[in-house]
Amino acid sequence: MTANPATPRIGPRALPTIIQGGMGVAVSGWQLARAVSSTGELGVVSGTALDVVLARRLQLGDPGGDVRRALARFPDPAMARRVMRAYFQQGGIDAAAPFAAVPRFRPDPPVALQELTVVAAFVEVALAREGHDAPVGLNVLRKIEMPIPWVLLGAMLAGVDYVLAGAGNPAELPAMIRALAAGHDVTMPIRTQGLRSDQQPITVTCSPAALLPAVVAANDGWPTLPEPRFLAIVASTDLATGLAADPQTRPFGFVVEGPSAGGHNAPPRGPRRTDELGQPVYDARDEPDLAVLAALGLPFWLAGSWATPEGVAEARSRGAQGVQAGTVFAFCAESGFDPALKRQVLATVLDGTMEVRSDWRASPTGFPFRVVELDGTLTDPDVRAARRQVCDLGHLRTPFVRPDGEVDFRCPSEPTAMYVRKGGRAQNAEGRVCLCNGLLAAAGLGQRRRGGVVEPPLVTSGEDVRAVQALVTAAGSGPEPYPAAAVIAHLRSALDTALAAPAG
Repeated sequence: MTANPATPRIGPRALPTIIQGGMGVAVSGWQLARAVSSTGELGVVSGTALDVVLARRLQLGDPGGDVRRALARFPDPAMARRVMRAYFQQGGIDAAAPFAAVPRFRPDPPVALQELTVVAAFVEVALAREGHDAPVGLNVLRKIEMPIPWVLLGAMLAGVDYVLAGAGNPAELPAMIRALAAGHDVTMPIRTQGLRSDQQPITVTCSPAALLPAVVAANDGWPTLPEPRFLAIVASTDLATGLAADPQTRPFGFVVEGPSAGGHNAPPRGPRRTDELGQPVYDARDEPDLAVLAALGLPFWLAGSWATPEGVAEARSRGAQGVQAGTVFAFCAESGFDPALKRQVLATVLDGTMEVRSDWRASPTGFPFRVVELDGTLTDPDVRAARRQVCDLGHLRTPFVRPDGEVDFRCPSEPTAMYVRKGGRAQNAEGRVCLCNGLLAAAGLGQRRRGGVVEPPLVTSGEDVRAVQALVTAAGSGPEPYPAAAVIAHLRSALDTALAAPAG
């Protein structure tokens, strides 16, 4: 029997005060989002590399059966079975065996990859929605653009309540959400280096009704899906003002992210400047004008060094609905970071030795990327030097037009000789690390290589760890992760104290 798509849970519910950040690859997984949403705040799943995440979880045997439980609710059972046949290994693959490859997105992605991506997004959101009746969100990165329509489609089939997007201008996404809800084909132009103005743009097209005929048949046509609320993650009031001015691009609200947040950050405005460590230098030009944001009349949340009780209270006093918090959730018990890595980071927080560096060169995107200096990870020079260069995931590849007019892909983190053959400059490859493999490894899903080698991890974090330090110190059990519910209680404490105070 074919299941019907799920419906969102927003209704008349009040807006969240705290949004849990949609961090990295599988760090903001369904377990974390479910734990946060269960408190009444907004839990968010990461939409990055979900195709690979699901494929590897299935190859590990799906311990606990969570993925299979969600697959049983997917509205096209035949598609779910195809994904299972392709990747599921009862009992899990051998500990030394490599994970099977997942096809890479191209302008005409294979149907099997489209199906895997839709199913993966559905599973992540469906599991995050279990056990409570509060909203759940999905975070996507604008710079990883080709999978976006299929990720949105799968999440909407699961009834996702909010979609958040950053790392670029998300102007196309509100219209895309409306089109997908109606079952219309969605064509997304792909930014392509070397494409002349007289050439046709490179695009990807997602056709919901053609991809999911079982859904159409079960509902006598495409069932109009409820539209999730869209929150644009921005770093400037200019972008927020531009998006709000056009009904086609206007979001439901904004997350305003400062440069101290983890992961990718917007480059500083003005001429490029660096400090003595090579980190980007930000100044007053990079501070958003909160009065301008408030005047737009749309709800907004503040991110980047606002995740303290005092920060939440101040954000509310300055017109914000609340805050988005990432780092403090990244190291909690329910996050997807490998448990040993979490304890390693928390030990440095406790002894005051934690170092977070903004690295211009780490990411192949050219955006500054914040990394934790940690032994045994890709910030360790010996570990980085020992890693064999390989690009077998390709989520951050850049499409370009070859001299013969064909579209190809390159990444400054791939083998340098290969990158140079494709027209890249060797100096652009210096200092790069493979974020795709490193971030999957940080979530315990690193690829296994010949000779028993496992891809080394890379850990990202925001620079403000005050809340992390407060929570792990209060627990008094050493470098052990604290529960997500404790994060919510801590961040809300100043507000709750104010509400409890007697009037007058």
